[in-house]
Amino acid sequence: MEIITNLSEMDFIEIMEYLVMPICILAFSLFVGIAINRALIQRVARRAKTDESSIKEVFYRAIQGVPISLCMVIGLYWVVNTSQLPDTLIQLLSYLLFTSIMFTITRVVERTVSGFINIKFSSSGDASQSTLMSTILKVFIYASGVLIILQYYGISVAPIITAMGVGGMAVALGLQETLQNIFAGLQILLSKQIKVNDFIKIGANEGRVVDINWRFTTIMPANEGTVIVIPNKDIAGSTSVNYSRPREDVIIVVPIGVGYESDLEQVERVTIEVARDIMMEVEGYEPAITSEGVDINPLAPSVLFTEFGDSSINFNVLLHAHRFVNQLKIKHKFIMAITKRYREEGINIPFPIRTVLMPDKNN
Repeated sequence: MEIITNLSEMDFIEIMEYLVMPICILAFSLFVGIAINRALIQRVARRAKTDESSIKEVFYRAIQGVPISLCMVIGLYWVVNTSQLPDTLIQLLSYLLFTSIMFTITRVVERTVSGFINIKFSSSGDASQSTLMSTILKVFIYASGVLIILQYYGISVAPIITAMGVGGMAVALGLQETLQNIFAGLQILLSKQIKVNDFIKIGANEGRVVDINWRFTTIMPANEGTVIVIPNKDIAGSTSVNYSRPREDVIIVVPIGVGYESDLEQVERVTIEVARDIMMEVEGYEPAITSEGVDINPLAPSVLFTEFGDSSINFNVLLHAHRFVNQLKIKHKFIMAITKRYREEGINIPFPIRTVLMPDKNN
C-alpha cells in the first residue's frame, strides 16, 4: 500500500513538472495579450472622437480582442514546440492552436466586413444598418469558419453539407411562409427601393421605416406613438409609395380653390409668401431670393393651377418638409394662415353651389 502511494506521489510530481512550464508560458502570454488589447482599446476610444468612418478606424475596431487571442496562439505554439509533453496532449494543444487561429481570423473578417457595410450605409444616407443583412452576414462568416475547423479535425464536411441540403428541403416545406419573408426582405434590401429611415406608404399604412429584419418590416407612423409591423412578403407584393425617394424631403400637397373673379397672379404671390413663412417657422427653411425676387432654393414652395372647377379655379400648393412627422404640423399651420391671409386680401374661397330645379306643379 505504501509503494502504491509513493508511486502515485511520484507520478503527480512528474505531471506537475510537465505542466508548470506550459502553465507559466500561457499565463505570461495571456498577461501580454490583455496589456496590448487594453492599449488598443484606449487608442480606439481617442480616435473615435475625431473619425468614426475611416478604413483605419474600421480596422482598429475589428482587431479589438485579437491581441489576447494572438498571444495565446503564440503561447500554445511555444508550448507545443518546447515542452516534452505526451503525444496525446500535444495533439490536443495543436487542435486548440488551430481553433484559436481560425476563430481570430473569422472574428476579424466579420468585424471588418460589417464595418465597411456600415460606412457604405452611412455614405448613402442610411442612419442604421438593417438587422437582416447583419444577421445573414454573421451566420455565413462564422459557419464557414466552423466548417474549416471541422475539416482540420478530420471530420468530413461533405456529409454535413449533404444532410443540411436534404434537411433544408424538409425545413423549407414546413417554413414556407417564413422563407418567403426572408427572401422578400433580401429583395427589399438589394433593390434599395426602401431603406431604413425612409418614409413610405403601403396601403393604408404610412410612416417611417424603423427596421427591416428577417421576417417583417417595422414602420412608425407620424404620431410616433405606435409601430406597425408588416410581413416582408406583403411589402414585396404590393404597391408602395416612398416619400424619401428620389429626394429626402417630403412633399406636402394642399389642394385649394379660389373664385373666378380672383387675380391669379395675386393668389400665387400671396400663397407662396404664406407657405414660405410656415416652412421657415416649422422647418427653419432658408429662402434664396434673387434680385428679381425669385426664390431659387430647390425646396421653395410652389403653386400649380390644375383645373377650372364648377365654382372655383383649383390649384395645388407644394410644400416641403425634412421630417415626415412635420408634414401634419405644416399642413395645419398653412391652412389656418392661408385662410386668414385670403380674407385680409379679399380672395374668395367659394363653396360648391348647386341649383336645384323643382318640377312645375301646374304642368
